[in-house]
Amino acid sequence: MELPAFVVACGEEASDPLVLHEGRVVRVDELAASRHLEHQDADLAAVAALGVRWWRYGMPWRETEPEPGTYDWTLWDRALAACDRAGLVPIVDLCHFGLPDHYPGFCDPAWVDGFRRYVDAFLARYREPQWFTPVNEPFITAAMSARLGCWNDRRASLEDFAVALAHVTLANLEAIARIRADRDGWWIGAEGFDCQVVRDADLGEAADARRAEVHGVWDLHFGLELRGGRGVAFEHVEESTRVQIDALALRDTRRVVAGHDFYPVSITVHGGDGSALTVEERVAAYEEEARAWHARYGAPFWVAETSNLGLDPADGERWLDAIVERLDAMRADGLPVRGVCWYSRGDQYDWHTALTRPIGEVTEVGLFDAARRRRPVAEAYAALAGRHC
Repeated sequence: MELPAFVVACGEEASDPLVLHEGRVVRVDELAASRHLEHQDADLAAVAALGVRWWRYGMPWRETEPEPGTYDWTLWDRALAACDRAGLVPIVDLCHFGLPDHYPGFCDPAWVDGFRRYVDAFLARYREPQWFTPVNEPFITAAMSARLGCWNDRRASLEDFAVALAHVTLANLEAIARIRADRDGWWIGAEGFDCQVVRDADLGEAADARRAEVHGVWDLHFGLELRGGRGVAFEHVEESTRVQIDALALRDTRRVVAGHDFYPVSITVHGGDGSALTVEERVAAYEEEARAWHARYGAPFWVAETSNLGLDPADGERWLDAIVERLDAMRADGLPVRGVCWYSRGDQYDWHTALTRPIGEVTEVGLFDAARRRRPVAEAYAALAGRHC
């Protein structure tokens, strides 16, 4: 199967990190909160009815590998069969912010070996999938787990962040290499895409430093020297890990679509009076950042996640129109923009607090609301899919 010139996709939110809440370590389970698995066929049929064919989908790794090296494929069997019934093409997501309970965290290297084995076992069992997001948002995974102290490892140092980032990058690259060796498989990426807006010229250097930090994950994936030297406390990463990353880096970007996960909240403003950016200012910042990103990395890309996160649900159509207008402008200039994905199908839970307060509050960002009713943005999304089917 060929990848269309422009993909209109959707996805199901399936994050499952560990967080500390009210003195206890608890597992966030977005699939359980949304009750998606209870409504699986109906949810997928509703997406397909919009004319959407491409579907970002992941089942929790912890459920598939409940014990080391012991796999239970029940959820994946159900998921892929449901995709077949709905006529959806799955983009397979294998690690979405959480690990099986037998791994202590992303800073511990043991999970990387376990992930290699999991990828191999998945590929041996399922011969059809071609499109993969092995590790969702490697930078965000590392930052939330080892720099900000919020998830999983709950560490907060530059040294721990460097180690975690190296591990998630290596795991992702190992998986991509295995997929490419096994079949005509593609890396369909998804990574947080923070854009820098400078309102005070004196803070330009701060913006550049932030850009270098958040783009370090791309430098590692594409085999470029980290900006400003090795940086990111990379001297704390084992030399053997650095050598492996460099050997696996994607200097050949065929069968690659890098993912920009861009939301209304994906902006860092440097200076100014604190006034909020308009929708138009935010998407203009994305276009400027995306053009600069492509000039550096040269890879095809798509908006792998977007929604009205940070805005009212009533702003969904305006946000979608503004994003698509910017993507169309870049495509018209010859940039290899390969699609957009509204994330997610339904409303999410506790994402307005980045899952740090898991109390079941609805985050209203779905094409469908928590009661599974279409929002107006779903109609706009169906029209977009109709233009690109």
